[in-house]
Amino acid sequence: MQPHEMGVAQAAAAIREKRLTSVELVQDCLAAIVRREPDVRAWQHLDADQAMQQAVALDQTPVKGCLHGVPIGIKDIINTKDMPTEYGSSIYRGNRPVADAACVALLRRAGAVIMGKTVTTEFAFFRPGKTRNPRRLTHTPGGSSSGSAAAVADHMVPGALGSQTAGSIIRPASYCGVVGYKPSYGDFSLVGVKGLSHSLDTLGTLTRSVVDAMLLRRALLGGADEDTHEPSAHWVPSIALCRTPSWSQASFEVQAGIEKLLARLSSCGARVGEVTLPDGLNSFTELQKVLMSYEAARSLAYEFDVSPERLSNSIRELVEAGIGVCREDYLSARSASEWGGQQLEPVFERWDVLLAPSSPGPAPAGLENTGDPIFSRMWMLLGLPTLSLPAFYGSDGLPVGVQLVGMRLGDDRLFRCARWVERVLSDRVSSSSC
Repeated sequence: MQPHEMGVAQAAAAIREKRLTSVELVQDCLAAIVRREPDVRAWQHLDADQAMQQAVALDQTPVKGCLHGVPIGIKDIINTKDMPTEYGSSIYRGNRPVADAACVALLRRAGAVIMGKTVTTEFAFFRPGKTRNPRRLTHTPGGSSSGSAAAVADHMVPGALGSQTAGSIIRPASYCGVVGYKPSYGDFSLVGVKGLSHSLDTLGTLTRSVVDAMLLRRALLGGADEDTHEPSAHWVPSIALCRTPSWSQASFEVQAGIEKLLARLSSCGARVGEVTLPDGLNSFTELQKVLMSYEAARSLAYEFDVSPERLSNSIRELVEAGIGVCREDYLSARSASEWGGQQLEPVFERWDVLLAPSSPGPAPAGLENTGDPIFSRMWMLLGLPTLSLPAFYGSDGLPVGVQLVGMRLGDDRLFRCARWVERVLSDRVSSSSC
């Protein structure tokens, strides 16, 4: 295995045990970027000399944290004091923040090399950036964390930060065949991250394994989480298929693939079943749109008033829709989130996690849009932690993810289940019946 092919945990362990230096790892990642970036276009800003300077400095100091010497990509809606942060908009071309976002500061504290800024869609909404799907260059990588997902999938960096307001981590993870983790609402600090909808915006991660996502989570929580969430030899999860009100919008092969996976999980020992959500949750996909547009109209007031001609049609339409939302409808959407969480409490008393689609299908052909976040909107309104795992391939040979949904603030349980499911998908569960 070449250094750039290592995951976050593998690379961190190799550096800690002096089997690898940060300089060697960063050099190999930069070589991979040189080979592939002209095609994939994952990076908005990359300064190889700056990355190497960080690596040299870290190799000369004692190990300072769980990410010591490991390069991490940063979505370009996240402020960095030593790199431009442009939010995917020409309005902010050349913008230089005076301070790091809290999440970047925490990554540096954990010893990470801040590799560069990955491409985002405009203000983390729908207008695509320049990034292509590394699995097939004529297909979208998803959005809005386009560059982060593509860079990780193409082994340019072992991990990257993304963000999600509708489906901006889960969908790119599904399309690019990587692990996308979106924590419980409010778990990670958003100080220094360009906001779109403050009741929904959530920082998250893109990695190539569950354990790598856990390590990034530990760093983003300030190093407090020491639990490895490793399932014991005899522990098995309880997993319920949740078709969601949008099930009919998943392709037949996604529906069949998820049902087949559920049967496989059962044969490996998991307790499985199916849940029907309370009727009141059927409107949550639309309520998420109401909440997002109302808050986006306030978050982007400066840009809309000062430089409307430099905004895409999709952003202008979002802001205009939000201006048209009355306060009562907005508050109703906010209160629905709390009510929905209460309705799901009995569900999560019986089941560890829910199993649902991450996306309607594999990455669509074309680069004009980033796909549909329909299978994430409801969970976003509820503030639940979700994780997309690469699960199977579509008939076109492109990867498709499945989404595990946990209870609010039940991220530890979600990770334990995700590690078990990942082992099943990798044929690493020891069972005579599996």
